[in-house]
Amino acid sequence: MVGAARVRRVYEDYWRDQPCDPQPWRLAWRRGLLLAELRDGEEWLDLGCGAGRFLTLAARGVGVDVAPAAVDRAREHADARLLAGDGTLPLEHGSVDVVWCSETLEHVADTLGLLQEARRVLRPGGRLIVTTPAHPWLRRVALAALRFDAHFDPRGQHLRFFTRRSLAGMLAAAGFEVDRIHTRHATLVARAVRGR
Repeated sequence: MVGAARVRRVYEDYWRDQPCDPQPWRLAWRRGLLLAELRDGEEWLDLGCGAGRFLTLAARGVGVDVAPAAVDRAREHADARLLAGDGTLPLEHGSVDVVWCSETLEHVADTLGLLQEARRVLRPGGRLIVTTPAHPWLRRVALAALRFDAHFDPRGQHLRFFTRRSLAGMLAAAGFEVDRIHTRHATLVARAVRGR
């Protein structure tokens, strides 16, 4: 629990220093990914919702973030149910159709635990959409040669670094059926389904 409290404190400090309504990275592109996945009437979770910008795009969304300061920001922008939580997600089993986890996994110490929680809150057949920075072979070589210390600084916010294979393995370990993983804009985009 000490680790969870420390992570919450780091992100509380981060959100206190952010502008009131920060522009998410590649908002238009990520908006398109989310809206292409949502169907009318579906309930969905923005896991790692930050200031809630994605929650303004579609009805029936729920936002969860580790930092209460982020949830407070989201309340100013989004007309959605918003919850602070770490570890166990504060949602019922099988309560949502889609989990949107965009630019979040790389910040999480217990990635497998978070993905298992995402699976738990999804209905059977529900979909998980993940975006996270890509680390393909050529990028890893360039980082190792030129920017290893800066990129992998242990004081940085990115705790995990994924390749297509490592992300597929993590999703499978959490009990998901991986539908597809591709790279776009130096970002891995994964779609996985919760089986029965």
